[in-house]
Amino acid sequence: MPSKPNTCVIGAGISGLTAGKALGDRGVPYTCFEASDDIGGNWYFGNPNGRSSAYRSLHIDTWRDSVSFRDMPMGEQEYPDYPHHEQVRAYIDSYADAFGLRERISFEVPVDRAERREDGGWTITTGDGETHEFEFLVVGNGHHWDPRIAEFPGEFSGETIHSHHYISPTEPLDFTGKRVLVVGIGNSAVDIVSELSRKGVAEHVFLSTRSGAWVMPKYLFGQPVGKIVKTTPFLPLKLQRILARPLPYIASGRMEDYGLIPPNHNFLEAHPTVSSELLLRLGSGDATAKPDISELRGEAVAFDDGSVEQIDAIVYATGYKITFPFFDSELLSAPENRLPLFKRAFSPHIPDLALIGFAQAVPTLFPFVELQAKLVARYAAGDYALPSPAEMQAAIVTDQKRMWGDVADRPRHTMQVDHYVYEHDLRSREMPAGRERARRGEGTSLRARVEAEEAAPVA
Repeated sequence: MPSKPNTCVIGAGISGLTAGKALGDRGVPYTCFEASDDIGGNWYFGNPNGRSSAYRSLHIDTWRDSVSFRDMPMGEQEYPDYPHHEQVRAYIDSYADAFGLRERISFEVPVDRAERREDGGWTITTGDGETHEFEFLVVGNGHHWDPRIAEFPGEFSGETIHSHHYISPTEPLDFTGKRVLVVGIGNSAVDIVSELSRKGVAEHVFLSTRSGAWVMPKYLFGQPVGKIVKTTPFLPLKLQRILARPLPYIASGRMEDYGLIPPNHNFLEAHPTVSSELLLRLGSGDATAKPDISELRGEAVAFDDGSVEQIDAIVYATGYKITFPFFDSELLSAPENRLPLFKRAFSPHIPDLALIGFAQAVPTLFPFVELQAKLVARYAAGDYALPSPAEMQAAIVTDQKRMWGDVADRPRHTMQVDHYVYEHDLRSREMPAGRERARRGEGTSLRARVEAEEAAPVA
């Protein structure tokens, strides 16, 4: 029987779990190392490894059917349109249990170092001081755990926190009766503004943003918005974005009418923000929109429109850095959150490495990482071969132009991928092409390298 590479999977969030299932389905031996005491990653509320960004009131902002794994969909009788994080965690638990994934996971064993050997393969050093040898490495450590803090002129003397650490209006900071500034206009930012600006919580909440966003409600015409607003792989994305431009005006009106700065991009050229409450809070006067910060002035903050507000606390909802603490930066890093990967999974020059989940997938990561995992497992099993490094580099440029050539130039959007287009491309084009390359013995094959190593005489 042809050899299959002994594989290391880093992380037991949704990326690592789907990788484990897909590898197991293909008969690829693997071990998963997880720093925490349980699965779930970002969806493990209160995760002791500090990697979860879930807050107590969090409901997922994507429609249930879009969040579902294809191998085990969420039932509409068991889950609401927009599940709470506890329900999402329960779903992830049931997924792991249904496919027997826990038994291959080493819990509370963080990966401290992942070093690539000169002849290929990996030496993995774990937090318990042990070293392990693997032929293939799958990285699924996530990209929503290393907070990025925006920098502004001046200094602020009040309390500050990143949204990653926000739990509730009183944890870890007590915002009751305070004047709070939230910086950012992603989904976490608008959730926190909506929660803190309710009467009886903060005295007043301000929302500052430099680039603006299109805010869409969770329901449109009585249906979950994700059920109505979705792309198709059968029309160019640019054309679909043009056709969709009237939708936010129909659903919400002009952003300027709520005091928000106009978005600096057209609808769907960047990830939209989904909230059924933010615009109500702004329209009710419970929260006030502000432009970008021009200067921090001790207990006050000045804004680009010349206004100055007394502020007690700032919540920075300014995104995350893509970080690989176990790699040497010369091997792999993501400066300015730019991480060029073939099909968002493979580095053209490291054939025994795959990454899962490093994308800003629209509408959601769940089916995206599941599909990536199946691609990676086919590669590990020898049923799929990659193109040449030069062909991969060319495809990266083409895919980036197609997926986010018109997207706002911000770190948040450097990995934006439309899942429906991505899925159609993989299933109808790339997977069949890779299968044919493997059959002909062409392209980059992991199995061929592993078999060559095993056949080499011992020195």
